[in-house]
Amino acid sequence: MTTMTDTTPFPSRTRDGWFTRTEDWMDARGKPAWIAAMVLGFIFFWPVGLALLGYMIWSKRMFSSSSRNYSNKFQRNMAISRPTGNTAFDAYKADTLKRLEEEQGNFESFLERLRAAKDKSEFDAFMDERATRKDNTAEA
Repeated sequence: MTTMTDTTPFPSRTRDGWFTRTEDWMDARGKPAWIAAMVLGFIFFWPVGLALLGYMIWSKRMFSSSSRNYSNKFQRNMAISRPTGNTAFDAYKADTLKRLEEEQGNFESFLERLRAAKDKSEFDAFMDERATRKDNTAEA
C-alpha cells in the first residue's frame, strides 16, 4: 500500500514549477529576452503577446532597470554564504572566499594607483602644454 505524502493538490504549481523556471531563465537574459518573447508572442498569436506585455507591466519588468538584477545577485550571494552542513567543505569555502576578497581588494587598490598615475601624467602633460603656450606667446 502506497501513501501520498505530498499534501499539495497541484505539485506542478509549486515555486519550482515550469513557469518559475522559465521566468528565472528569462530574467537571467535580461529585458531584451522579455521584449523578444513579447514580440514573438504578438507575431504568432496576439493574445500571448498581450499576456506577456501585461505580465511585464504588472511585475514591473518593463520599467525597472537594475533593481531586480541587484536582488537576484543578492539572493545568489545569500545562497553562496549558506552553510552546506559539511564542515570541511564549509571551511574550505570560507577560506577561498576570504582569499578572493583579499585578491579583489588588492586588485582594486592596484587599479586605484593606476588611475592616479594616469591622472597625474595627464595633468603633467596639460601643465607642460600650458607652459609651452605661455612661452610661445611671450616670445611673439
